[in-house]
Amino acid sequence: MHRRQFHKLSAAAMTSLAFADSANAASEVIPFKPNYLLASSLYGYMPLAEILPEVRKTGATAIDIWPKIHGNQREQLEELGEDQFASMLSAHHVQLGCITQYPLGPFGLRDEMRLAQRLGCHTLVTGAAGPYQLEAAELKTAVRDFVEKMKPHLEVAEEAAVTIAIENHAKSLIDTPDSLKWFAEFAVSPRLKIALAPYHLPQDAELLASLIRDCAPALEVFYAWQHGVGSTTRQPKEQELLQMPGRGTLDFSALLKALAEVDYRGWTEIFMHPFPRGIPILETAQEVTAEVNLAREYLSGRS
Repeated sequence: MHRRQFHKLSAAAMTSLAFADSANAASEVIPFKPNYLLASSLYGYMPLAEILPEVRKTGATAIDIWPKIHGNQREQLEELGEDQFASMLSAHHVQLGCITQYPLGPFGLRDEMRLAQRLGCHTLVTGAAGPYQLEAAELKTAVRDFVEKMKPHLEVAEEAAVTIAIENHAKSLIDTPDSLKWFAEFAVSPRLKIALAPYHLPQDAELLASLIRDCAPALEVFYAWQHGVGSTTRQPKEQELLQMPGRGTLDFSALLKALAEVDYRGWTEIFMHPFPRGIPILETAQEVTAEVNLAREYLSGRS
């Protein structure tokens, strides 16, 4: 081989390798780093004074407070007063990240949005309003109508710098993969998004991952929560805990990969429901925190 040919071939090889390295770097997915939010309802009706010291121990920076029947921390806020509640948050270096408010529904959040604004909270979670178990064409129309009815409430949300996240709850207008996709398409306002609960969806990891990709721009909250064997009847605690990541059969690897691919930066909440509602998932605050951390370790090993 002549020297000139050798140099040409070497240069071509180096260019090819550079392109390959560039392509590999572009296709490499950065591991998902959850922005953890801790649900007060995991601790039942325990006092905020006992729960707030646990928040940072779970890797979370913020708390999601729930009202009765799941928790009573929203009612505790009312009893304490906003100033005292804010002082407690500050003392434990915790943010009020979310207020979950199913009892008020999506059309009853005006006062709650103003409260959130005063406390520096930017997310409210609730359920949808409307019929359910509809055929495809009817479902699309109903989801569009719901989003249209939300517009006056989104004006308040804009003023309060609050996002209303709708959970795909069972027996709700938004309760199926298709309804979520329609909602993500119609809800173009950054103040109306999705709180995605895998518990209420088919326990198919690839389907859930695909749904995350399809709905990515509209995701505000991701519940690290699987169905296990459900939560609507009394059962041994070991069975009930199968809702937690790492306990049940759902492999979260594909879900976390999808969240990384779409560069998801919203809240991630490790979650489950106890039965009956209103009790802590385990007897003491320390045990609840340990269980959350067990799930967090599992998720860390999958991302």
